[in-house]
Amino acid sequence: MSQSSHKYSLTARIFIGMIAGIIIGALLQFIFDDSGDLRFSIFSVEVSTYSILVEGIFSTLGQIFISSLKMLVVPLVLVSLICGTSSLSDPSKLGRLGIKSISFYILTTGIAVSLAIMAGLLVAPGEGLNLQAETTYAAKEAPSLSQVIVNMFPSNPINALAQGNMLQIIVFAVLLGVAMAMTGDAGKRVAAFFEDLNTVIMRLVTIIMNLAPYGVFVLMAKLFASIELGTIVSLVKYFMVVLVVLIIHGLVTYSALLKVFSGLSPVMLLTKMRDAALFAFSTSSSSATLPVTMETARNKLGVGKSVSSFTLPLGATINMDGTAIMQGVATVFIAQVYAVDLTLGDYVMVVLTATLASVGTAGVPGVGLIMLAMVLQQVNLPVEGIALIIGVDRLLDMTRTAVNITGDCTVACIIAKSEGELDQAVFDDPNAGSKQEDVDFEHFDRNA
Repeated sequence: MSQSSHKYSLTARIFIGMIAGIIIGALLQFIFDDSGDLRFSIFSVEVSTYSILVEGIFSTLGQIFISSLKMLVVPLVLVSLICGTSSLSDPSKLGRLGIKSISFYILTTGIAVSLAIMAGLLVAPGEGLNLQAETTYAAKEAPSLSQVIVNMFPSNPINALAQGNMLQIIVFAVLLGVAMAMTGDAGKRVAAFFEDLNTVIMRLVTIIMNLAPYGVFVLMAKLFASIELGTIVSLVKYFMVVLVVLIIHGLVTYSALLKVFSGLSPVMLLTKMRDAALFAFSTSSSSATLPVTMETARNKLGVGKSVSSFTLPLGATINMDGTAIMQGVATVFIAQVYAVDLTLGDYVMVVLTATLASVGTAGVPGVGLIMLAMVLQQVNLPVEGIALIIGVDRLLDMTRTAVNITGDCTVACIIAKSEGELDQAVFDDPNAGSKQEDVDFEHFDRNA
């Protein structure tokens, strides 16, 4: 790798790629209209420059980047969780990890939706608006709680791996890891294989991370070339309320919880979360960002393997603080647009429904909008109101994901500290994990 690529840290290169992508995308939207009217002719064939760049190059490369990240999720979760579980000498520790993780995730989600409702009532983003939904929204039916519990247990683990069903993968990996820990020498031999496989997968994560600036660039260029900025203008108060609450929750709530429950430095955690947060912002997917989140927790924050392997995949599946904030503000917004007065009891019901739904609907496709539909139905608001906010939801989703993965790492650090699984020296070292940012490809090739 040339020395020029080492002039900037990975964080700086990702940020440069993101800003460049935003600028290029905004310029393309300014130059071309919705139908890509500015055209030129090559070999007497009319070709749309906009289509070539946005729908062709940017879209294709962006999908390849996202697919590369998602490619790592299933093997990373399976292997790391098997390694972490099989290394537990105390079986009761697994139960403690589960109870602590779920409890903290529910706590942060409850705080998130409460903050969102208070901000929505204070600012009143929907008052005085006469918006009409251009389309109707048909809500999918949410599964019952009993069905969710049944669906957690895979009847065919191979099928669960193929479909990327994270809850089923977590359950299977935990059971297999426990069985390995109880099998003696045979279990140790199998565990050694998975340890080596985990090392290889983490190296693959590092390689793909070095390609991130280019992936982030094309994703941002594609998004800002196609997003409808006029929709954001008409919903600017709603947009800003959600954005401000997301920022407050990500910076203040998590910092307070980290300080109170672990005594660790919030500034150090937030500083070391930069790479993962930028990944999450660009991909809008907690699952796609999971490889980077786990690398950050282990190598930069010093979270032990047994804790990170269990808490982070679980958080990527059930921790939906950002979505809960959107639901809280959206509920108040839609009630104000339709001139419906909600009682204090209704708002309490919104908090409870949104908090419990974050766990109850985990792993369901389109979970964010399904959860919002459940909340609206619970307080007798028209589900069609969701169509009012869909236009700006994609941009807000980027920030929501960055908040979610910050919460995942915060909870992981708190639990690791309580279990004696946190390397304090690594957490306090501002340069910890920096050597993971760049792969020496020449060395890698010689040893391949």
